[in-house]
Amino acid sequence: MKTFLEKYKVVIGLEVHAQLLTNSKIFNSDVASYGSPANTNVGVITLAHPGTLPKLNKRAIEFAIKMGLACRSKISQFQIFDRKNYFYPDLPKGYQLTQDRTPICVGGTITIRNKEGIEKDIVLNRIHLEEDAGKSIHLDGEIDTLVDYNRAGVPLIEIVTEPVIQLSEDAGAVMGEIRKLVRYLEICDGNMEEGSLRCDANVSLMLKDATQLGKKVEVKNMNSIRNIQQAIDYEIERQASILDRGFEVVSETRTFNAADGKTYGMRTKEELNDYRYFPDPDLSPLKISDEWLNNIRTKMPALASELYHKFITVYQLPAYDAEVLTETKEIAQYFKEITIHTKNYKAASNWVMGPIKSYLNDAGVEMKDFPVAANTIALLIQLLDSGKINFATSSQKLFPELIKNPTKSPVQLAEELNLIQDSSVEGILPIIQEVIKAFPDKVLEYKKGKKVIVTMFMGEVMKRSKGKADPKLATELIIQELVK
Repeated sequence: MKTFLEKYKVVIGLEVHAQLLTNSKIFNSDVASYGSPANTNVGVITLAHPGTLPKLNKRAIEFAIKMGLACRSKISQFQIFDRKNYFYPDLPKGYQLTQDRTPICVGGTITIRNKEGIEKDIVLNRIHLEEDAGKSIHLDGEIDTLVDYNRAGVPLIEIVTEPVIQLSEDAGAVMGEIRKLVRYLEICDGNMEEGSLRCDANVSLMLKDATQLGKKVEVKNMNSIRNIQQAIDYEIERQASILDRGFEVVSETRTFNAADGKTYGMRTKEELNDYRYFPDPDLSPLKISDEWLNNIRTKMPALASELYHKFITVYQLPAYDAEVLTETKEIAQYFKEITIHTKNYKAASNWVMGPIKSYLNDAGVEMKDFPVAANTIALLIQLLDSGKINFATSSQKLFPELIKNPTKSPVQLAEELNLIQDSSVEGILPIIQEVIKAFPDKVLEYKKGKKVIVTMFMGEVMKRSKGKADPKLATELIIQELVK
């Protein structure tokens, strides 16, 4: 791909659809939920019966505004809905209600961060509200197409970037950041595999010295960040190969096959005038008052980017820790709750990123299902800081017991399990002297310069003390005895 990039400029724009977590659909009271039996969340408005009229869902508007505020967009305080006309086999009206001329959010940016921590703003064109279509189902071996209308009319926001992305990695990062934003805002579950968050990528190539954009190809409905990056990379190579052979790229809509990593043509691309947009006569114009907008603004939660910078600047954590801790709202919140009870922020970070996340992964549960309270983890950190227990013992023996007995205090459990370590010279020194006496040849090796042998003595001391010797004190005493 490097040779292609030397010759061509890659131009990528994303159109991301996010299903909003409202209880009902955007223009009627039918239930908007995933996983219901086919065609059970449908009524006369969803099915476009004659004489039925749409009514706009207020919560869908508020969710869209939240996303716009999070992306630093301008909120349109006067809006109309338009009919987008073309054949949807799974949208009974024969048109889609959307926002063409008055998107609810105009402009804005999505901030992404590369592996080196360098931030980049990806400019947005708009965020607009619209309704989802139903779902066409093609069963293997069957010539008929089945249609499930449950999804028809479910509220969507479409987040449209400007064509300013040049790398598939950046496109993936944008998608990852959008998923994080909608989850922090609690306006979409972000489950790409279920289709509640999906992405279309517009990809074109132009010669480095050209002034006119190349023909755009749209790759539809990719349901993972990895698929987005693979599809874009394949499309760059495919288009570059066509241009290198002197042919023109056809502006078309393509689909991505994850099994072979290739895109395949579906249909030629529609032009904007093919949609015949016009204002929907059944919906009144929507006006957003200053009071309503300010009320939504005051209820905005802290977002991942804000917490990321806070964890670095206020809590003095490394950038890597801040990145991991802000992966989800629940993990970030749990970490913040620990820090209410301890000022050892790095230890709190280590526990969340280490034993706690390992437990969540192994048990296959979410942070909300973690049984141990944040203040209990803070007490565990306090126990470690006091030198009464070491990290290995606390993570391998005490932590699993805390999970089984979350109402007990770490000190109580440590005492019951006889894990409190010995921090007295009187208790540790006899064991060290016994070990040194048992390994005279190793003592000679140490005196000849093999300093690493201290770890062997340390291991033996920990074994004979059943892990209760204070490692720091034991190391000091071992060295003192060896140099005598």
